[in-house]
Amino acid sequence: MISQIQQNEQLALVQDSAQQFAKEFIKPYVMEWDEKQYFPVELFKKMGEYGFMGVLVPEEYQGAGLGYQEYITILDEISKVCGSIGLSLAAHNSLCTNHILSFANEEQKEKYLPRLATAEWIGAWGLTETGSGSDAGGLATTAIQEGDYFVINGSKTFITHAISGDVAVVMVRTGEKGDKHGVTAFIIEKGTPGFTAGKKIDKLGMRASETASLFFDNCRVHKNQVIGAVGDGFVQALKLLDGGRISIAALSLGIARGAYACALQYANEREQFNQKIFDFQDVGFTIADMATKIDAAELLIRRAGLLKDTGQKVTKESAMAKYYASEVAVEVSNQSVQVHGGYGFTKDYPAEKYFRDAKLCTIGEGTSAIQKMVIAREIKKDV
Repeated sequence: MISQIQQNEQLALVQDSAQQFAKEFIKPYVMEWDEKQYFPVELFKKMGEYGFMGVLVPEEYQGAGLGYQEYITILDEISKVCGSIGLSLAAHNSLCTNHILSFANEEQKEKYLPRLATAEWIGAWGLTETGSGSDAGGLATTAIQEGDYFVINGSKTFITHAISGDVAVVMVRTGEKGDKHGVTAFIIEKGTPGFTAGKKIDKLGMRASETASLFFDNCRVHKNQVIGAVGDGFVQALKLLDGGRISIAALSLGIARGAYACALQYANEREQFNQKIFDFQDVGFTIADMATKIDAAELLIRRAGLLKDTGQKVTKESAMAKYYASEVAVEVSNQSVQVHGGYGFTKDYPAEKYFRDAKLCTIGEGTSAIQKMVIAREIKKDV
């Protein structure tokens, strides 16, 4: 049994490692990557060396073998410097890699997890379609079994790492629309005939995190590539999103911290009417609100992480953490721009990028409205 002191020491070491990594390998290039919409594959290979690409993967599969508290800390520190890199890190860990870790058979785990955990391969995960975003049960992409193979036709959209990913876990309809047991998860490798990616989507924020569509044109996938049983994909995805929401909450926390830090620095440097603008009550109160809400968001996230680490149900708590933290990220980044005044509207200061990046956190892996639906549903069970 690891003592609380050992846990705290380990968390501090992880935090320091992530801080130093972000400072050295990410911060100097943030705006260059953002302007060019450049997805830095080489950076993720480097993160693989640090264990950041397989945080939750056990050491037997060449992962870091850490828990959600460490994972939250890593995402927080990376996202504080660049939300785009934090988003890609979250998608690789929580979605593709964790889907295989959580539901794949041993043969599949041994084949894919070491490659994903070391960043030899970059992972993608496909659920969303043009006609089914929040309505994930309405998938139009289908798989029809022909002997030992499934023939897949259709498309996925808003897929992180669709172009650069080496392997994707994809949810495809094998039954009737709306049937929660009518969706199956497949592992599909890059280069499989009939499996292609579209052009990169030009986004408002998170521009260094690659997003594109995936297309399936009579793509033949062997039955050995099914994760779990045929028809289990939708149930797997819902369970997976409980953990995925924690990762987006941690991403939101990091963006909020970054926006807060630059606002605090600016408020203590900028002078108007012969005093620091921090000393004006309106600015000081604004920054006090920012700090309070960031701390409240972290407490919700840490609670969800603790429940996840101890194997307890976390559906309500992860939805609360994701909902609150993402809305706080938007609010704090907006306030940060306001504190900067006109300079906050320019690319000479980092506030504008936090502002652009934050909004996706209220949309990805379930909108804020969906989170409230989940929370309300869970609360009703206790009535």
